[in-house]
Amino acid sequence: MRDEVDGLVEAWRTERPDLDVAPLQVLSRVSRLARHLDRARRSVFAAHDLEPWEFDVLAELRRSGHPYELSPGRLMRATLVTSGTMTNRIDRLTEDGLVRRLPDPTDRRGVLVRLTDEGRERVDAALADLLRYEESLLAALTTAERDQLATLLRTVLAPLDEPD
Repeated sequence: MRDEVDGLVEAWRTERPDLDVAPLQVLSRVSRLARHLDRARRSVFAAHDLEPWEFDVLAELRRSGHPYELSPGRLMRATLVTSGTMTNRIDRLTEDGLVRRLPDPTDRRGVLVRLTDEGRERVDAALADLLRYEESLLAALTTAERDQLATLLRTVLAPLDEPD
């Protein structure tokens, strides 16, 4: 079975025989897969009237467990955005009724962001649809192959995900 990457690797080998283009065999496929996943995720989230960033914030709150609340700083670190960006995101999610701000009982000046029932329902439904789609992508792989692929990708990603 051949794919687009086979063609581009072949072309680079012809045009630049002085370079080892072997990394393209893996990383070009990862890049293409990432683009396909991004489009699919945007489509799934749009079906639930969510933007990808909204899903990210709501999912972080949902994963935090009951009562599904975190500080803006924790949300900022988890979603890798600046404090100004997080403030704007919380404002928009509050306006849409998906989260609400509460006073932080441990810090008089602080606030906590809590997932509303509507926010929980929306993120849960979007996650279920996303997982159905992603399961279909992996259907051709056995459980052992999925585990092996996850291990290999973890090995590549771990050093990149380490804090600076």
